[in-house]
Amino acid sequence: MNKLSEMHFFVAVVDTGSISEAARLLGTTKSMVSQRIQQLEKRLGSLLFERGRQLRLTEPGQVFYHYCVRILADVEDAEDAVQAFTSSLRGSLRLSAPMAFSIRYLTPILAAFAVRYPDLRLDIEFDDRYVNLQEENFDAAIRLGALPDSSLIAKTIAVNRHVICASPAYLATHGTPQTVQNLAGHHALLYVHREPNGMWRLPVGEGLESFRVERRLRTNNAYQLLEGAKAGMGLAILPTFLAADAILAGELKVVLEPHAPPGGNISAVYRQSHRASPKLQALIGFLSEQIGSPPVWEQKLAAHAQSIERSQKVKP
Repeated sequence: MNKLSEMHFFVAVVDTGSISEAARLLGTTKSMVSQRIQQLEKRLGSLLFERGRQLRLTEPGQVFYHYCVRILADVEDAEDAVQAFTSSLRGSLRLSAPMAFSIRYLTPILAAFAVRYPDLRLDIEFDDRYVNLQEENFDAAIRLGALPDSSLIAKTIAVNRHVICASPAYLATHGTPQTVQNLAGHHALLYVHREPNGMWRLPVGEGLESFRVERRLRTNNAYQLLEGAKAGMGLAILPTFLAADAILAGELKVVLEPHAPPGGNISAVYRQSHRASPKLQALIGFLSEQIGSPPVWEQKLAAHAQSIERSQKVKP
């Protein structure tokens, strides 16, 4: 039995949390995965999983999993090093990416990337949580916002600018806030991952200040924030990659521009051991090329603002 093959089966079961999901991921049968795990445990002379309603790693299983992830990553790096001498990319590339940005921009770009490199197998998971690249065996992750200090390498792809906005109908009814102090009298739409305590932290002067707002909606879905704002439910903080089309269509208006919270960057992060990976370098270069600098949505907003400015100048 090939030990690397056993490791692949074992890691797939741990990562997916079930034998049936691992079988689907590996393109084989549930009975085959179960048989491989039993053979592995027999060879090692130790149970790797606690059997029950849910599969849970035993202590030896946890130790073995961490070694397997590291060994498989080293094998992948060795293959990447060889592929660097060829013009074609091969093998697999496992990527984690945030939901809203992926739906709006990333999915067609990744499809085009896959077409450009037909021998490359993409394994993509869309999730707004910060995955652990090492423990969950991801090659890289696309992340939005300020990045915490870590040993990961981060490459900036684009600026992630945010705006405070609302529908014209909402502003006509409730008034347009002229200062951050006016926020107390307005409805607000909250994003769980950014405002878990129901407070907006906005730049005022040289620092950030917290403002309690009247919650009209709370959600972990950025598209729900967008639709709520367009429907006139209240003020929302949105990334421009998501709000740009609605702003250009006149469905949303930007307010309190000097106090828009910093959105950090759109970045690709990966482990130090993957810094020479030609697959990752190709992916990052392709994303930067397709998104543009400044990004395509910011180019559209800038052109729109210039058009409005020109039209105002020519009015009698």
